[in-house]
Amino acid sequence: MSTEQSAAPSGGDAILDRFYGVIPAGGIGTRLWPLSRAATPKFLHDLTGSGTTLLRSTYERLEPLTGSRILLVTGVAHRDAVCSQLPELGDADLLLENEPKDSGAAIGLAAAILARRDPDIIMGSFAADHVINPGEVFRDAVREAVYTAATGRIVTIGIEPAFPSTGFGYIRSNSPLDIEGAPNARAVVEFVEKPSEEVARQYLQSGEYHWNAGMFVAPVSLMLEHLQKSQPELYDGLSEIADAWETDRREEVMARVWPTLPKIAIDYAVAEPAARAGDVAMVPGSFTWDDVGDFAALGRLNSAEEISELTVMGEGARVFSESSSGVVVSDTKRVIALIGIEDVVVVDTKDALLVTTTEHAQEVKQAVERLKASGDHDVL
Repeated sequence: MSTEQSAAPSGGDAILDRFYGVIPAGGIGTRLWPLSRAATPKFLHDLTGSGTTLLRSTYERLEPLTGSRILLVTGVAHRDAVCSQLPELGDADLLLENEPKDSGAAIGLAAAILARRDPDIIMGSFAADHVINPGEVFRDAVREAVYTAATGRIVTIGIEPAFPSTGFGYIRSNSPLDIEGAPNARAVVEFVEKPSEEVARQYLQSGEYHWNAGMFVAPVSLMLEHLQKSQPELYDGLSEIADAWETDRREEVMARVWPTLPKIAIDYAVAEPAARAGDVAMVPGSFTWDDVGDFAALGRLNSAEEISELTVMGEGARVFSESSSGVVVSDTKRVIALIGIEDVVVVDTKDALLVTTTEHAQEVKQAVERLKASGDHDVL
């Protein structure tokens, strides 16, 4: 455990001034195909009917805490779309991946670059494609996480579970920590994988478990320390890239080193090993949270027009419904008529049509994998 942990933070404004937001904007969102595709992943879409994309919403949620101190990690192919949605970002705020390498490399690179700018930075990583409300409650939790991180800990924000989910990982915490500015911070015992429904019910009854939403706040130096211990090959590669980042060797080093990096999630690369070492804390978040993992989630979240029990998305969507329920997303002017179908999911785009049910919404990813295997890349 870091020797800094015995000291409580003081001078809250000074601590918050060290805080830097990192937004990893990666992944395709294959369970939302054909709406979400490689060229237009889900974070570039307005999936809640709010008039704002998930990426833009994430940026605006963080900005009151960070101001312009936001770093975004995304693929080269998404640069123009990201810059169009976030014109506030300068070139120095944009880290472009040549190819996807999972969150360990993306967040690790951000930590390495920030550490070279200022080793005292406290970074917070927040995915670009989550739906969170209200923003004020989210920011209250982040503030507590920053104060906790300032004592020398990696901090995760745990979501108070609303039901015994089998689709999320969990965080087990126990004793409260006595930290100034973070009255709700607790010590983390362990991270656990997605449980069965029976085990998930036991987790909720115990009161010791929260959903793991993949939000991490930490001193960049501590993040890199644990990355070096658990993933030395990844650490060495990211360090080489970060050393060259502010030089004219950036593109050459990135092109040579990035493809060789191992693919691993930040949970496995840093969070779980750090928890075993006693270096992880948790701040509970009482805000609503959803990772919009499939079309069933889209139906829950969307505030678009409802026809009977049918949620309809799409400007000018032409839908006729009789005794039907579910979700319809239309990107065309085709008339969609549904009669006597319950819990249906229909996604109609110009070159692909998806029909499934909310019960099987998670299986859309398998269809994408089969299309890829059969060479139908034009619709992916």
